Amino acid sequence: MCGIVGYVGVQSAQDVVVAGLKRLEYRGYDSAGVAVLADGGLASAKKAGKLLNLEKELKDRPLPAGNTGIGHTRWATHGGPTDANAHPHLDNAGRVAVVHNGIIENFAALREELAGRGHDLTSETDTEVVAHLLAEAYSSGGDLAEAMREVCRRLEGAFTLVAVHADEPDTVIGARRNSPLVVGVGDGEMFLASDVAAFIAYTRDAIELGQDQVVELRRGGVTVTGFDGRPADVREYHVDWDASAAEKGGYASFMLKEIADQPKAVADTLLGRIDGSGALHLDEVRIPAGELREVDKVVVVACGTAFHAGMIAKYAIEHWTRLPCETELASEFRYRDPILDQRTLVVAISQSGETMDTLMAVRHAREQGAKVLAICNTNGSTIPRESDAVLYTHAGPEVAVASTKAFLTQLVSCYLVALYLGQVRGTKWGDEIRTVVRQLSEMSGAVERVLGTMEPVLELARSLAGHDTVLFVGRHVGYPVAMEGALKLKELAYMHAEGFAAGELKHGPIALIEEGLPVVVIVPSPRGRSVLHDKIVSNIQEIRARGALTVVIAEEGDEEVVPYADHLIRIPATPTLLQPLVATVPLQVFACELATARGNEVDQPRNLAKSVTVE
Repeated sequence: MCGIVGYVGVQSAQDVVVAGLKRLEYRGYDSAGVAVLADGGLASAKKAGKLLNLEKELKDRPLPAGNTGIGHTRWATHGGPTDANAHPHLDNAGRVAVVHNGIIENFAALREELAGRGHDLTSETDTEVVAHLLAEAYSSGGDLAEAMREVCRRLEGAFTLVAVHADEPDTVIGARRNSPLVVGVGDGEMFLASDVAAFIAYTRDAIELGQDQVVELRRGGVTVTGFDGRPADVREYHVDWDASAAEKGGYASFMLKEIADQPKAVADTLLGRIDGSGALHLDEVRIPAGELREVDKVVVVACGTAFHAGMIAKYAIEHWTRLPCETELASEFRYRDPILDQRTLVVAISQSGETMDTLMAVRHAREQGAKVLAICNTNGSTIPRESDAVLYTHAGPEVAVASTKAFLTQLVSCYLVALYLGQVRGTKWGDEIRTVVRQLSEMSGAVERVLGTMEPVLELARSLAGHDTVLFVGRHVGYPVAMEGALKLKELAYMHAEGFAAGELKHGPIALIEEGLPVVVIVPSPRGRSVLHDKIVSNIQEIRARGALTVVIAEEGDEEVVPYADHLIRIPATPTLLQPLVATVPLQVFACELATARGNEVDQPRNLAKSVTVE
């Protein structure tokens, strides 16, 4: 998501920080800012939009020269992308500056508490409360590191914090919980950043910070403690890749990095969704609960990969709310004269929030009086602004054109929307919702386990690089997964690939089966939908009997499929509706590796764009 840079040394802090922020631009952002300690005080500048806006501001109104500073590129979460919401955030006296990645879940209570003590908070962000809390803690002790530890012990959520104080002009303080932060060790200078790309032009010696740790940087060294103040162990390492590779975290492509990011992305999407009373809530809901209880139909509109997420949403919404749900291609939606009224809820899914087909579908739905709920990854984009409710996926920027982590976070968001509707309409009890949310929280670890077992998938992909066609089949939620697997192969490998409902094979597509044709089968759990499992085992036998090469994706412990699988890919056992979160991952890895073996550019496939802003 956001980019963080901190510096203390002998160079111009402003120059080093801005240069570091430029090297983090690949992460995506919507505002930027810097703060510099100089002449016994603190000076800052911040602007909405791209770094060019900040650089122009610094040129027109230069900050005083200083050797200690921090900077930030923000991906908006709390509050839109404005100058006021941009980081750094200062306390009322202008002595403390803070930048922040992540989400502070209890910020509302802390903000109310600060306001009650006379603090004037001027932004919509969760970050600003930290600057005020730090100022208070520092005033009672005069030690910025200890003040940071005291504040961190009060915060809930996932966060990286970096701060400076005018009274400690040669110090930068950082803190980490569930969000990356790394130290760069130079000669008489120290760096702090969310990614080594920010400082790799200056040093390749780094220190990785652990969970719940506070780091204190001075020119001559670094001190690391836990939030409890005890000295902490750290891992020192040497970065052995160049600046370009560092942007990708050492991965060969952004897509590989984004596939690897998925466990964290799934976890981030769930952050802060259950409040203190155990109730589920979304980011911005401007639809009264009474109106949601009157909804008699849900329509999901989306394009491409997001459409496949919408197909899975249909299963979850109908199962958990007993509302009829349709899934529509946004590009076709308004042209078929859909039946919509005030009791229709339209769920619009878009990674960028600017997908023109989906935007036009949203506008048509609102013209017909329907309520619109957006699932989006980009705060402040058009679709969320024009919707009645929003759930942000918090996947972070996705650079590769073919979507991976955005898809998984859209799935999580769809499940949350279905549960939220069940909560409001009373079709799911609170303990039932908490059980599913707990199961969802376990999916991050399940995805991590899948990623750790991909070597056979990589080998299989390389062995099939010479084929012209691959078919994908599945049942129930495995059907949209099959379609997504086929789409990834089309996008990346430029191969003929099709995804079918397995039961439809005998109605025509089985004519395509021939000797040696690779067919990927997504097998449902034998526990949750045993009848579906039995049916798809029969489908595998039909496929194999005609000479096809069967690639079977099945959960651990499913032995019935073993005799019929030429290649068996195991995934963790999960509740039936949640299986797409793990079943999709091998297909992403498969498509990426097969495309690479064919010599294709996986980050920017031919003819495709990341955000489709034409209808």
